Amino acid sequence: MNYQETIDYLYSRLPVFQNIGARAFKPGLHTTRELCKFFGDPQDTYPTIHVAGTNGKGSTSHMLAAILQEAGYRVGLYTSPHLKDFRERIRINGEMISEEFVVNFTSDNLSNIDRLNPSFFEVTVVMAFSYFHERNVDVAVIETGMGGRLDSTNVINPILSLITNISMDHTQFLGDSLAKIAFEKAGIIKDQTPVVVSEHQDSEINDVLCSVANQKNTRLQYASDSFEVESFGLRDGKLAVRVKDKESGEYIFSDLRLDLTGSYQMKNLAGVMTAVKVLKALNWNINEESVSGALGNVVQLTGLKGRWQQIGSHPDIYCDTAHNKAGLSETISYFQSVSHGRQSFVIGFVADKDINGILKLFPKTASYYFCQPSNMRALKASELRTMALEYGLIGECFDNVNDALKEAIRDSSEKDAIYVGGSTFVVADLDQL
Repeated sequence: MNYQETIDYLYSRLPVFQNIGARAFKPGLHTTRELCKFFGDPQDTYPTIHVAGTNGKGSTSHMLAAILQEAGYRVGLYTSPHLKDFRERIRINGEMISEEFVVNFTSDNLSNIDRLNPSFFEVTVVMAFSYFHERNVDVAVIETGMGGRLDSTNVINPILSLITNISMDHTQFLGDSLAKIAFEKAGIIKDQTPVVVSEHQDSEINDVLCSVANQKNTRLQYASDSFEVESFGLRDGKLAVRVKDKESGEYIFSDLRLDLTGSYQMKNLAGVMTAVKVLKALNWNINEESVSGALGNVVQLTGLKGRWQQIGSHPDIYCDTAHNKAGLSETISYFQSVSHGRQSFVIGFVADKDINGILKLFPKTASYYFCQPSNMRALKASELRTMALEYGLIGECFDNVNDALKEAIRDSSEKDAIYVGGSTFVVADLDQL
């Protein structure tokens, strides 16, 4: 098989969650462990950092990888899902996995695929572990797919675990309460291993995290106890922040520039700064220049896309992959704070989200262009428009995001602003990305 034939095989042979949802969900670690064992447990041959959370784990993983890379380390990075190219999931120092490795790994695994019937995600995780081992990384940053306790990535024994935040998402798999979801996320906490939590949250969540940490003979390090992050707006297209070390009371960065400019990145940054502090205590060589250089160039260093990314001007066009109530609440609020003139939303969703809860977040005064992602889980644009009408959101229907965006641009003046999102897969369909 060549590369394209291999990708077609993986998508057709293996259950893919992003396409079919619940039918592809395969909780548990047995199959992943069997696959890892076949390849000699490559995940145990280099240090790892494990990142979980409802929102922010992708940005956090990329920021950590960028910092370690800028500090001179050879850094593996595993994230999901991808937006344009399957190989985005697996990178070393920002470079995507080679097509040759994807082909050879899949070919070597055909018997295992027939024997174990793994999910697409399980195969992808072990592919990443094997690639990082073969290419001799110094460290790998591993983002969970869903949850943590039963997530395929949870076969690693990290030097550091980081939990960004916890809110209601994937409730059909992770539980119908914050406590249940917190328990699943807390599954990445390992015995006597440092744990960073990016932000203090509901006491229900904190109680669960503390309980699991106590059982694992470790303690939680809340980022908000260590650092205070303040923003003073956009400067030259980057988010300008200052970071105070609460222990010393001094600003360790008085004018740090982030190329990830969404307001929610301040919470992620606090977690990242605390993780760096832990890593330095573990004798990783990371200086302030590496941190500032990396955080100003995360996109260039790691290839991250779709996190509050401006894809057009006059009118200003922003896209973001936020796809649940907590994430969208943050991005919609930020869009309203930075946009001027008429506001338009180009939105689409997958059908297994809390659509009614999400639609309540959108302003009635904006213009709407409803679309649907090119995904088997997509909510039809016509159904979305009908649901949106119940919340006073009025707009037109389009078959895809690109047609919807073109119409939104035609209807806008140079001073207006357009938000594109609602689903990772809507953003992935954008031609401009």
